[in-house]
Amino acid sequence: MISENIKNILNEQINKEFYSAYLYLAMSAFFDKMGLYGFANWTKVQAREEVDHGMIIFDYMIDRNTPVQLKQIDIPDTDFQNPLQVFEKVLDHEKYVTSSIDSIAKLSLDECDLATLNFINWYLKEQIEEEKNTTDIITKLKLFGDEEASLYLINEELQKREYKKHEYS
Repeated sequence: MISENIKNILNEQINKEFYSAYLYLAMSAFFDKMGLYGFANWTKVQAREEVDHGMIIFDYMIDRNTPVQLKQIDIPDTDFQNPLQVFEKVLDHEKYVTSSIDSIAKLSLDECDLATLNFINWYLKEQIEEEKNTTDIITKLKLFGDEEASLYLINEELQKREYKKHEYS
């Protein structure tokens, strides 16, 4: 059985993952309204991946015979201005999630819960990818600014992103 502290932090992480999905869906709606369907696609795929992340933790807790306690999901901020500002918010949010995952790893180590530490390593690697992908998009948006032709090309690139179910491995 997982300790009370680990149980609580994992339940909090499930909530953070589902909140992340809500946040990305709000961003997707913003981009849809702007007519930036590639940006909308990218954030919608991201939302689906966040649900997967929450479900992986959910399943892990079930497998470890640990009670799952679902909590209310907060309403995400929807004060979006432009693509660059949205992706800067994405990066800030992913850094917050990385910090949260780091806390789970540290607590797992402190409590000598090696199974949870091994489990959470997948998330540590995933967060490196999440931050890199977001930083790459921000770099392009900063390089090319709001020029319509450049925005169109970035939009076309983001339209190609396809959802692939995330599974713990």
